[in-house]
Amino acid sequence: MKLPRIALAAGLALFVSHAAQAETLKIGVSSGPYAEIIEFAGTLFKAKTGIDVKIIEFADYTLPNTALAQGDIDLNNFQHKPYLENQVKQRGFDLVAVEKSIVVPLGLYSAKVKTLSEIKDGAQVAIPNDPSNGARSLLLLQTAGLIKVDPKAGIAATIADVTDNPKKLKFREIDAAQLPRSLDDVDFAAVTLNYAVGAGLSPKSALLLEDINTPWNLWFVTQRARQNDQLIRNFIATYRSPEVKEFTLKRFDGTIIPTW
Repeated sequence: MKLPRIALAAGLALFVSHAAQAETLKIGVSSGPYAEIIEFAGTLFKAKTGIDVKIIEFADYTLPNTALAQGDIDLNNFQHKPYLENQVKQRGFDLVAVEKSIVVPLGLYSAKVKTLSEIKDGAQVAIPNDPSNGARSLLLLQTAGLIKVDPKAGIAATIADVTDNPKKLKFREIDAAQLPRSLDDVDFAAVTLNYAVGAGLSPKSALLLEDINTPWNLWFVTQRARQNDQLIRNFIATYRSPEVKEFTLKRFDGTIIPTW
């Protein structure tokens, strides 16, 4: 039985449309070093598959999940699981973490002291004002031996969960992107690597950096309906390759840590 020409034409148009869409994989990142690693992986992916990788950078890290939920991009790579879980809870996004990528360490930076031992009683410390990175900062301060946090709070810790503060540190909660600028006004600050590098701060100068054991490694995230999409899975496999690992360690002098 022959299909009507209109049906055949419609089917062909749909096939061509899907084929055209598959020629470009759109990946969202926030400002910082993420794009450079994905660009390198994208070059390898293009050589293997012929498919282009387009990187969309967002200055505001509240936007990549919105763009993903709306279908403007295919996946993003800028966030850790606690941040994703908070966004899903607060904004109702149907997004899922697919695979680990890198550790982009949060660090303690200062324009006034060079070591943790120089931090004085009553010092002001600035931390991110979003819940997940705020908790992350408090736990790094605990690792530094400056405070103690109620273990029951875990990765949801807030300033109210600080149970011991022997130096009587004064906390200032500031938008993450503004933290590097705060260093003239506070004694030290907890700054994510993307904003630190963007502001000209060297991770090597940090008073303390997270290591590979942090629970705040980054993840590739996509819409739940696309979590098994072969195109996405194939790109992630290319990203998590020995070649990309070697590039990342060499390019960023070991300050960005691959998880594979």
